[in-house]
Order: sequence, then structure tokens, then C-alpha cells
Amino acid sequence: MDIVKNWDKIRLHFKKTFSTSMHVAIASVDDQGQPTTTPIGTFFLNKDQTGFYFEKYTTKLPLRANANKNICVLGVHSSKWFWLKSLFKGKFSAYPAVKLYGQLGVKRKASPLELRALKRRMRATKRLKGHQILWSKMDYVRELSFSKAEKINLPVMTENL
Repeated sequence: MDIVKNWDKIRLHFKKTFSTSMHVAIASVDDQGQPTTTPIGTFFLNKDQTGFYFEKYTTKLPLRANANKNICVLGVHSSKWFWLKSLFKGKFSAYPAVKLYGQLGVKRKASPLELRALKRRMRATKRLKGHQILWSKMDYVRELSFSKAEKINLPVMTENL
């Protein structure tokens, strides 16, 4: 899958991922060489094969950036309706899952634009008790850059994508 040519479709996929599962999984390698995953609910993609996530609750993932910056981000479109419709038709109308391969970048203060994107995404939970607990004081982001994308292929059902 050409990451540059398909970037708009990839961004749309990850938007749908958040509307159905509210997180992505970021795989990395620990200092023992073991693979591990971290769920991230504040992951965003930019227009140029880069992205960021708000780094508030991740403790081990930033440590891995020192030894091995390589990551793989998995986003699964988890809507039951999407899957049932696809199973009924025998084909998917959009990617069921996409993996992005890249690297962890620098941690830095979030820009006003990034804070606005977070606020927009979390506005549905604004009146809930946990909203303030989880989403307040999100001050720092970790930059991400991507070099490769891979759609998840399921026999016959993803051939048209």
C-alpha cells in the first residue's frame, strides 16, 4: 500500500477507528527485545505522513524511544454494522484494519492546534465525570513519522480495496 498515494484513505480509516473503538495500539520493542503494545486514545494523523499522540499516561513507551524508536500502529474499524454488512456482502467497502510503520519522535509542548483537535475529539464526553479526570492537563505530545502502511488483507473480501 503506497503510504503517500493512500494517505487520505488511511487518515479516514483511523478516524473511523476512533469512532468505533476509541483507541489504537502502538507496538514497540522493550529493552529486552520483547514486543509489547500500548493502547493510545489520543492518536492523531497530520496531512503529511506524520502524527502525534498526547503523552500523559504512557510511561514505558517513551523509555523505549531511547533504545529503539521503531513502532507499528494498528487501527481496527470495529463497528459491528460495518463488519456485519461486509460479511453479508462478502466484501469490505473500506479497510477493516491498517498498520502504520514508523518511528517515535520528540516529546514537546502541544500546540494550540493540537489541543483544539483533542478538545474536539473528546467533546462528546465533556459532561461526564471521567472527562475532567482523564483529559485535563494534556500538555505534551510525542511526534510520530511514518514510512510504510499496510492494509490487513482478508481473502477475497479486501481485493477491491
